[in-house]
Amino acid sequence: MFRCCKYVSDPFSFTCAMKACASLGFINLARQLHGLVEKFDFGSNMPIQSSAIDMYIKCDEVISAGKIFLRIPEPSLFCWNSMIYGYSKLYGIGKAFDMFTQMPDRDSVSWNTMISIFSQHNFGIESLGLFVEMWKQDFKPNSITYASILRACTSLYDLGWGTHLHARIVRAEPNLDVLVGGGLIDMYTKCGHLRFARKVFNSLKEHNAVSWTSLISGVAQFGLEEEALVLFNQMRESLVALDEFTLATVLGACSAQKHVLVGEQLHGYLIKVGMDSSVPVGNALVAMYAKCENSHEANRVFELMPIKDVISWTSMITAYSQVGSVEKALEYFDKMPERNIITWNSMLTTYVQNGCWEEGLKLYNLMQREGVDPDWVTYATTISACADLAVYKLGIQIVALAEKLGFGSNASVANSVVTMYSKCGRMEEAEKVFDSIDEKNLISWNALMSGYAQNGQGRKVIEIFEDMLSMDCNPDHISYTSVLSGCSHSGLVTEGKHYFSSMNKDFGICPASEHYSCMVDLLGRAGLLEEAKNLIDGLPFKPNVAIWGAFLSACRIHRNSKLVEFAARNLLDLEHTHSLCLSRCVMFILFSVYILYCSCKLNIMKKQVSSNLYSYVLLTNIYSDSGNSEGFAGVRNLMRNKGIQKNPGCSWVEVDNRVHVFTVDDTNHPQTKDIYIMLEDTNRKIEGIGHPHGPTNSNCSEFLIPKTLED
Repeated sequence: MFRCCKYVSDPFSFTCAMKACASLGFINLARQLHGLVEKFDFGSNMPIQSSAIDMYIKCDEVISAGKIFLRIPEPSLFCWNSMIYGYSKLYGIGKAFDMFTQMPDRDSVSWNTMISIFSQHNFGIESLGLFVEMWKQDFKPNSITYASILRACTSLYDLGWGTHLHARIVRAEPNLDVLVGGGLIDMYTKCGHLRFARKVFNSLKEHNAVSWTSLISGVAQFGLEEEALVLFNQMRESLVALDEFTLATVLGACSAQKHVLVGEQLHGYLIKVGMDSSVPVGNALVAMYAKCENSHEANRVFELMPIKDVISWTSMITAYSQVGSVEKALEYFDKMPERNIITWNSMLTTYVQNGCWEEGLKLYNLMQREGVDPDWVTYATTISACADLAVYKLGIQIVALAEKLGFGSNASVANSVVTMYSKCGRMEEAEKVFDSIDEKNLISWNALMSGYAQNGQGRKVIEIFEDMLSMDCNPDHISYTSVLSGCSHSGLVTEGKHYFSSMNKDFGICPASEHYSCMVDLLGRAGLLEEAKNLIDGLPFKPNVAIWGAFLSACRIHRNSKLVEFAARNLLDLEHTHSLCLSRCVMFILFSVYILYCSCKLNIMKKQVSSNLYSYVLLTNIYSDSGNSEGFAGVRNLMRNKGIQKNPGCSWVEVDNRVHVFTVDDTNHPQTKDIYIMLEDTNRKIEGIGHPHGPTNSNCSEFLIPKTLED
């Protein structure tokens, strides 16, 4: 048009061209158009000015839009509204709200824009407050207003406000439109009221992709994956176009192992229609395979993605974390072009969940050095690492920092603090933190009960358990594990039997292997070996290493040679893979008697043992204690023939804010001589009050107790 001299440009032509440029987001073309506007002296034309501001904002050039805005003597409402939106993108909510408050006049678009900005940035309370002010100033809300406010209610999980708005909407608009209907469905599902969401969905005269996706997502969140897939098929039959967000939601419903075949079929369909290249769909595929522990297929999908975002990389870290491949997870973490706090937390969780606690703490220090702002997940995970390492001094420093930043009141952080204090033997501090939690959840109760159980205070565990029931908080299988373990450590046989029988009778919880293991240990400690054997014989499943290990340990304590041979034979008959399932609970039971011999006030931090050695080590100790050298040699020969090697045991102790590491027969510590003198003195004191200090033969280290601490 410009190249042809027959046509003369007018302002209307420029406004049309600017709208097209804004839709395409071409900033270079936008600058050329603006230059031509000034060349033809259309710069003072109000429609041109409004179009130029809108064009620059949609091309993410807010500063240029601001320069035009400031040159306008009396900007129109359209210009004000555009600048509010633009400032929210460039400067954030504060600057946008300042612009809103400076407006000489407002219309419904002004209110809707500001309410939407608050809602999109998860400022739900501010969004609701502005909505109330809008009503006071006699501005009637429309569908866009209600959709934004319902999103705010959803972010706050405020069902009261949501139902109030629903009633207002029904009074004002007898027939719900699809935009508001989708917001109501999403609000009800995320607030836990799936029945109301279904009613709203069924009341809509028409459905679009948003309403279908909201209902499918809500049904899947309730664990009803099969129903979610049925809804997806109904959506396809209704001829509603599938978008990338619907497909990503359905792939999320296929993350369970039993639906993985459906997920693979859907993956094939996505490849066929060419939607597998979409970033949301690709991320959903990676997440689906990751949750199904198929890291190979997750990696294949990831490598084929043409565009990857932070979520894509984070999903791969999670995929390798779930299969225990810390090295591969770290490899992807290091390759990431950019990271956010979710990525850091994902790698931190990978370390902690796979027992790499020291590396997790080092990563936390790296986060601080790089200026990454932590969130509550960071502190909950980091404090858990301190709990597993039992580093008390470092733990309280991190707790203090979490409280300083305002995360101390978070229930998940507080639960981690309770666990950390418990594992460090500081039960008074643990109970103080527990009491300070305003809204205690089941995890809070379980953390405190587990702490008292680990510290051998069974009656206290029962007391807390009964308090929990009185607060109408129903227990789970973890709660009963703590109760039964506490009863075992305190010799509360009658109480243990009562709570074991109440699991199924009162709460419908079927006893699992860990509960039977605790009961075997409880009966065995009390000398009721035949009763423990009868319990094992009547198990509804094959006994595992933990159960046979508890029984064998009890037989050894009570020197019942007949049952020792019976238990040992069954223990060694188990497959090698089964022996890898030895729980920490059993290891704690076996080593607790030796820990009690330590009279110093050091924190025994962690015993590193290979669980597959457990049965062989225990049996060699039994033969050694009884002086059966032939049996001892036979088991050692069996270990050699199977290629099983015993790694040196290792222990940590924390003294004066320093961690000291010891291995079996270690003499490298600079204070080795003083340590042995102290231990010899401790042994004499123990023997002086009539308590033997345990096996004294040369094979005592077969328990994997470090030589420096075995006494």
